Amino acid sequence: MTSTADASSNHRDLRAELETLTTEAFRPELSEIDRLPTLEITKLMNAEDATVPAAVAERLPVIAAAIDDIAERMSRGGRLIYAGAGTAGRLGILDASECPPTFNTDPSEVVGLIAGGPGAMVTSVEGAEDSRELAAADLEALSLTPDDTVVGISASGRTPYAVGAVEHARAHGALTIGLSCNADSALAAAAEHGIEIVVGPELLTGSTRLKAGTAQKLVLNMFSTITMIRLGKTYGNLMVDVRASNEKLRARSRRIVALATGASDEEIEQALTATGGEVKNAILALLGGVDGPTAARLLEENDGHLRAALATAPR
Repeated sequence: MTSTADASSNHRDLRAELETLTTEAFRPELSEIDRLPTLEITKLMNAEDATVPAAVAERLPVIAAAIDDIAERMSRGGRLIYAGAGTAGRLGILDASECPPTFNTDPSEVVGLIAGGPGAMVTSVEGAEDSRELAAADLEALSLTPDDTVVGISASGRTPYAVGAVEHARAHGALTIGLSCNADSALAAAAEHGIEIVVGPELLTGSTRLKAGTAQKLVLNMFSTITMIRLGKTYGNLMVDVRASNEKLRARSRRIVALATGASDEEIEQALTATGGEVKNAILALLGGVDGPTAARLLEENDGHLRAALATAPR
């Protein structure tokens, strides 16, 4: 059992550590922000947010290198796995959950893990973020392979759950990426690709759901979106692998086919019927002059890449 003295010492050590982090820095010039008119606070906050894309831009080469490695492994059947606690974990789950409807991926292909499990999405699970062992157990349940990629996400770059996830994944041969918002972080040091988006102190001291969270979301958007582009999930800037699971997406599917082919509504309906509603197949059928089964075969032979399949179509 931890003594009161030990607990006090641990708290002092953690406080000292936090005081070294840029994301935790106190800004005296904002110490009376609560006395400002609401419009002034909105202007301050908007100006702070506007600095985030520039911070991301500074790290684009390392982001691109990480994406190329993710795509290479996913092309061999690997998975993209996000692991984080609190806001960072929620952002990972958000990005992962958008991939099936947007890119027609299986839910097992892009996975989000949050310290404390699914319930932590809406309710804080005290102490979960402090456990490296919990991260290892969550990843063990997924049976990692060397083709998988694990992205540890932590604004501070010190969260034990995120660092533990990366350490466990690396020990099992998976590709590892550490995404944080402080320089010289333990998370970046533990990963093969250390990506540190230094956005500076927050408007509210230590509230890393603000600029740090925005920076993390921008980078995660890049990870999933550009990886899917590399995997042939788009045709130009069209989401040709979109899953038409509701009326809005069914309408979007028809619009995508129209934009890609210039075909009439009647031709589009015929192509979608012939291809079982698959947007990519319908585009290939229309542009390549092939029937549904041939479109499916050509896409399979070209690993789902529409441009490559079009190049081999008989027309």
